[in-house]
Amino acid sequence: MTRDVVTVAPETGYHQIADLLVRHSISAVPVVDPEGRVLGLVSEADLLAKLEYSDREPYHPLAVRRLGAGRGRAAGENAAGLMSYPVVTISADASVTGAARLIDAAGVKRLPVVDERRHLLGIVSRRDLVRLYARGDEEILAAVLDVLTGLRVDPADLHVRVDDGVVSLAGRVDRRSTAAMAVGFVRSTPGVVDVIDELTYRYDDTVGPGGTDDTVGTFGTGQTGGGRSRTFPDIVV
Repeated sequence: MTRDVVTVAPETGYHQIADLLVRHSISAVPVVDPEGRVLGLVSEADLLAKLEYSDREPYHPLAVRRLGAGRGRAAGENAAGLMSYPVVTISADASVTGAARLIDAAGVKRLPVVDERRHLLGIVSRRDLVRLYARGDEEILAAVLDVLTGLRVDPADLHVRVDDGVVSLAGRVDRRSTAAMAVGFVRSTPGVVDVIDELTYRYDDTVGPGGTDDTVGTFGTGQTGGGRSRTFPDIVV
């Protein structure tokens, strides 16, 4: 998310909001109360009628930037009258996949990120999400290594390979559940297209006492050829 968010108060006038959008090259601003709680959102479309057709302000750079768009909310005089509400928000601990699904389901371009009291923490946009999924193999590899290290997987036991977004995981971990978590978390890493699971595990902790040794995990599928790879012992995290 973007943490340094431009915001406005409910009483902020439409002309000042338009100036902020142009000055900061943004397309919308959250409306917040004095405690920082999100009340609504004002976008370019909400302002266009005022800026294109109002007798008081017949011309504004924002109108030129969005020439030919709809009239928006012509009646509002300030942020409270112009804003869209209620606003679809998301929590800071939500996954990137969850944010993408919510943006798609709600049909919005951005999501204010809030805490449990709806205080604004940041904002995440479609562009932010697309940028993550446009990662190259080296960047994906670095992200995958971070994920695996966070799962406390022994780096000396694994070999990770990335080819056009397809991640191959090979080596041995302690438990079958650890292998399953590793595959699941890697698959949800932004930029990962698929995961080829070639992990083995020393103990199958999913079948109760007496689990088998040297069992091959089968949590992912796919094919891959030559690509970028790196063994964990060569990485300094």
